[in-house]
This record gives sequence, structure tokens and C-alpha cells, in this order.
Amino acid sequence: MFDKSTWIRLPRNVVVGHGVLDQTVEAVSELHLRGRPLVVTSPTPRRVAADRVAEEFAAAGDDPETVVVEDASFDAVQRVIEVAREADVGYLVGVGGGKAIDIAKMASHDLETGFVSVPTAASHDGIVSGRGSVPEGDTRHSVAAAPPLAVVADTEILADAPWRLTTAGCADIISNYTAVKDWRLANRLQGVEYSHYAAALAEMTAEMLVGNADTIKEGLEESAWAVVKALVSSGVAMSIADSSRPASGAEHLFSHQLDRMVPDAALHGHQVGVGTIVAEYLHGGDWRGVREALATIGAPTTAAELSIDDATVVAALTSAHEIRDRYTILGNGMSEAAAVEAAETTGVI
Repeated sequence: MFDKSTWIRLPRNVVVGHGVLDQTVEAVSELHLRGRPLVVTSPTPRRVAADRVAEEFAAAGDDPETVVVEDASFDAVQRVIEVAREADVGYLVGVGGGKAIDIAKMASHDLETGFVSVPTAASHDGIVSGRGSVPEGDTRHSVAAAPPLAVVADTEILADAPWRLTTAGCADIISNYTAVKDWRLANRLQGVEYSHYAAALAEMTAEMLVGNADTIKEGLEESAWAVVKALVSSGVAMSIADSSRPASGAEHLFSHQLDRMVPDAALHGHQVGVGTIVAEYLHGGDWRGVREALATIGAPTTAAELSIDDATVVAALTSAHEIRDRYTILGNGMSEAAAVEAAETTGVI
């Protein structure tokens, strides 16, 4: 008897394009959310977009509350939860980069309220995924949460964000290549549940970006459009799989280990991109094509460009498998000699 079932949570409204920030209230009104909105943001995004969003809610008579977070931490999540309860809000609106959106996402999950994502930088696929990432001590926790009910991505604002944030988002998407290969490997060797649909969507998203890498240019709103659509697509793949597997494999373990060893040395997406070059090599794939695509968009391809020394990269490769119980091409660990060989052959060190 067939008894398989699944529950896929996807955004109901995805609004992308020039000047769409002014459509935030309209996008939210269609969701039939009740109560006051709590706008969660950080200092720069507040100036760039959050104050405008709050003013739009106020003009609509929704009496918004705003909370500004300085850093990504569980303490910040708890503070947002406390503000939400004190202000008796009905739903949360995360306005900013990964920090504000992840905190709002995790707080709304705890509060069991709706959440709306308004990104001001196309830096990673967390703008639409059902997971939040928060550092604690020398590690980073990836926490399950509900994906946003709506995403409002203004390409005018995204195109004006620091270019390095956009290239980090591109690298995060390109990493889908090796993430899906790791997922298939885990399915074959460990019996990990696998979704052909989610995997195909994640791969198509990466291919779309790599195939158009030469059109991704700084300051071009069309580039912001292409990148944010890819990030949304990648987030949807994770929602379909109910797992981060379509977009997170050995290259993400490598990045998380670097976060432990040299916190804040480089952007998450940039570390993931360099890890993708090595992982693609280990899979016997087209690592040169991956490296070329990253270089074309201006993302780092070497340890030096990450401002991380060679020894740290090798150490991260040999210990990344310890980060979490997720089977990847790293298996039970690489030897130091194998890590050096892979990193030197690909030009990472």
C-alpha cells in the first residue's frame, strides 16, 4: 500500500522587480495576516529600506513596531520575541540581509506567527528558505523554521548593495552543483531520502547562473534580477525537499568549519564558492568551469582571496566532515595529503 506523504511550505507571494518595496503592504494584505507588524532590521537596512516599509504600514493604519538588531545571535532572537510579545504584534517582517531575515524567521517560528522577507542584499538563499543560521561561540547553528509567507525583493535596492554581497549570493547558488552530487551520493551509500524534483530544480538554478555568469555585472539591476530569482528558486528547492540538502553539501561543511577556525574571515557565500571548486574536483566534475564562473562574477577562487592562509584551508578540509551528521564526498574525512593535493591542483592554495 502506498502511504508516502509530504507537506511543502512555499511563499504565497513573491514580488521581484524595480521599485517593488512600495508594494510590501499590498503583498502582505493578500495574506490576510492580522494584527500589528513588527519590522525586524539592522542599522544600514533600516536606513535603506526598513523605515520606508514601516512608514507604508503606518500609512495603511497598521501601527507597525520596529526593532533593530546589531548582531546575529540567539540573544537577538530572544529580544525580538520579547518585543513582539510586549507589542502584541501579529506577524514579523524581516528587512535586511541574512542577519535580520534569519532572526525574524527564527523568532516568528517560535512565536508561531507569519513572517515576510524583504531582502536588501542578494547574499544567500536564506531570503526564502525554511532555515535560519546563527553563530554561537566557535560554531554556527542551522535551525529549522517556516519559510516566509511572502518575499518582496526590490532589484533597485539589491543592485545598490555592496557588490561583494551579490557575488557571495552567486557563489552560494553555484554550490548547488556539488550539494546535489553529495545528496545523490548519500542516497546511494547511506539510503538518505532523495527528491528528484528538488534536485533538478537546484541544479537548474546553478546552471542558469553559471550559463549567464558573464552577464552578472556590478551596478546592473538586470543582474540583481537574475541573482534574486536564482536565490528564490534555490530556497523553493529546499522547501520541496524539506531539507537543506539541495543547496548544502561538503562545500557548506567546509565553510562552517572555516567559521569555527577563523570567524568572520570571509563571507559565507565566498567560502562556499571556494569549497565548491574543491568538492567538484573530488567528485571528478568540471571544477575548472566552476572556478571560471566564480572568477567571471568576481567571487574569490583562492584561499588568498578569502584572506585565509593555506594551512587553515587544508585543516578545514580534513575536519569538515565532523561538523554534522551529513554524508558527503568527504566521507569520514580526508587525509592531509589528499587535502593538499586537491587544493593545490585546483589552485585554491
